[in-house]
Amino acid sequence: MKGKLVFNSLNIAVCSVILYGCGGGGGDSSGSGTSSKVEREMVEVLSTRPDLITDSDVLLKLDLPDDIQTTALKVSLNGQNISDAFANEQRQALVEGLKLGDNQLKVEAGRYYQNLSLINHPSSGPLLSGPQLKPWTCTNASTDQFCQKAVQYNYYYKDRLGLIKSYDPAQPPASQNIATTTTDEGLTVPFIVREEVGYQNRDEYRFAVLYDPNQPWTALKPQAQFNHKLVVTHGQSCGNDYQSASAPTVIATSSSILPDVTILALGRGFGVMSTALSHSGHNCNLAIQAESLIMAKERFIEQYGTLRYTIGQGCSGGALAAQWVANAYPGIYQGILPTCSFPDAWSTASQFADYHLMINYFQTPEGRLSFLPHQIAHVQGHISEINGYVSELAQFDVARPNTICKGISSAQLYHATNNPQGIRCSIQDAAINLLAPRPTELWTETEKRIGRGFAGLPMDNVGVQYGLDSLMKNIITPEQFVQLNEKIGGVDIDIQAVPERLEANYTALNNAYRSGLINVGNNLNKVAIIDCRGPDPALFHDAYRAFAIRARLEKAHGNYNNHVIYGGDLVMIADAKCLEISFNDMDRWLSNVEKDLSDLPIAAKLTQNKPADVKDACITAGIINRENLCSTLRLPVYGTPRMVAGDSLTTYANKCQLKPLNVSDYGNTVRFSNEQLQRLHRVFPQGVCDYSQAPVGFADTIGWMSYQDRQGSVVYGGQPLPAVSSSAARGWASKAFQLF
Repeated sequence: MKGKLVFNSLNIAVCSVILYGCGGGGGDSSGSGTSSKVEREMVEVLSTRPDLITDSDVLLKLDLPDDIQTTALKVSLNGQNISDAFANEQRQALVEGLKLGDNQLKVEAGRYYQNLSLINHPSSGPLLSGPQLKPWTCTNASTDQFCQKAVQYNYYYKDRLGLIKSYDPAQPPASQNIATTTTDEGLTVPFIVREEVGYQNRDEYRFAVLYDPNQPWTALKPQAQFNHKLVVTHGQSCGNDYQSASAPTVIATSSSILPDVTILALGRGFGVMSTALSHSGHNCNLAIQAESLIMAKERFIEQYGTLRYTIGQGCSGGALAAQWVANAYPGIYQGILPTCSFPDAWSTASQFADYHLMINYFQTPEGRLSFLPHQIAHVQGHISEINGYVSELAQFDVARPNTICKGISSAQLYHATNNPQGIRCSIQDAAINLLAPRPTELWTETEKRIGRGFAGLPMDNVGVQYGLDSLMKNIITPEQFVQLNEKIGGVDIDIQAVPERLEANYTALNNAYRSGLINVGNNLNKVAIIDCRGPDPALFHDAYRAFAIRARLEKAHGNYNNHVIYGGDLVMIADAKCLEISFNDMDRWLSNVEKDLSDLPIAAKLTQNKPADVKDACITAGIINRENLCSTLRLPVYGTPRMVAGDSLTTYANKCQLKPLNVSDYGNTVRFSNEQLQRLHRVFPQGVCDYSQAPVGFADTIGWMSYQDRQGSVVYGGQPLPAVSSSAARGWASKAFQLF
């Protein structure tokens, strides 16, 4: 598969900082023989960014001045001449043999030169996410601590009945039993698929492509049926494991509850990719998800060829992964297809925490006797209190540090008294590199005992007036309102119930916004989005979340031109055909953008090149009505406890700014007694939420953050990766999709 170009690496002087084209404007006076030459960018790094190379290889392309002859070209890697590698029509080469760390590529072409620093990382990771989770168990029978294992290739075919079956290249089935497919470029081929299964970053990845077992395939000469487009498919849920796992399927070999686009995409000539670490139920850490996708895309391009664009797809936790990765690491995707949408984990966490606190209260005799079911549902913002219970059962435990997670034994698990040094199985502790440890002034006795802070919690309920809208609409009485807010309480750092409200520390909040753990959508206008959205009859996949992404886009950019919602009657997913319809429409949309080589920003290109019929629509029994989104009767949108308390649809105010409690704010219809007012002032001594102001700690997400320094040590809260030129990761997408 790989045409190896292995060179002995020589230790030479490198730039003291990461520079992509070291040297000064008009020439080089270092005695290297380029003092009379002009520095010019001539190298396109196709498979990744030049500072994020892995596995000792990288796909490069030379973009030489028109007046340069091949005989005037010299390319060297760490002092070793590799010019012959580029002696092909494309002037491309898969260059191998990079040493770990800095490598110096030098190109001399007539009177021009370029020095390029190539930073190579081990395939075992990490790349940018910082120190890895420990302990880590390999579940793939690997004897290597990093779960390394030889790449495995599996073969499948679609038969004439449409069934997917195993294919043995040594003993293939009769050709008449194999279905054919016509790609989107008009080539008709047997429907045979090769699946690649390998390991990077201590975990599994999977690739699938239409494949002819009798023909070679290299990055420089892909098989003709490959259309140079890629679909990334994600898993569901949100959690974290301390062991390796299987990546989501890239070729559906059996029926699934949810619709699947892998067979459709493969039949069109797309590649399909997945990684275990971008499966949110296995790993709900944004930086590690992005890191695994970056590494896998590099590998895919180096094996199969450059890409025109990439579409991310997933339901629930898969939608979460696609949407927060697209915002925090713009350029990984050019389009995303979220279904049963979640914007992120940590703005959602506030809703889940509110449900948890309300359930605790409403299960007490006082709470149950004081509130009727319809009142409980209203203060929770939903049609039924069942939504809160489903949420509690499905997801709340992932925030508990003492709930066992895969890969950790009960003896290894954290216990505040018996094992304070144990592993804290929570998504916040797994993301400590992003959130940062709690400051010493907040340490509990347990933290003091072990001499370190746990990961900060980026959520808060100080000042939240639970049931405010219910009060104003006379759904609940003033006494119920006061009582609810008196009794709601909070949780401590171990997620144990306490009578005091939960107060987030500023650093954790600010880092959650900066990192993209709270997705405010400021970079999300650079990707096309079609969201399949069905009704939510109290199954905690709330319909409002699709509209929350839209509200965040509008707040950040003044429009949501790149965001489309397809509604339907089928619970959560809109319609069994919605994913197929949205996939086809996304392909048309991105194909249009690909042709736009103007200097417009990508957000403007997405707006101007969106097909006229790709707009909010309603799907019934597989038929799309492109006139309007479904009515609110067919697609009802409920709220959250925070929205009832006054928060907006953006729902990313994890800690609100406060204002003084003022009885006049409740209008003329709400009458509190003096005793009730005194109790309210005791509940809200610092004031109540002012949702007209920006949240505490709010910041735009900083794109392309790294949580480690050049030596691999943690950088808590992260720092932006150095800027790179537009020639970085050029093979990730067509020229119209400017990445960097």
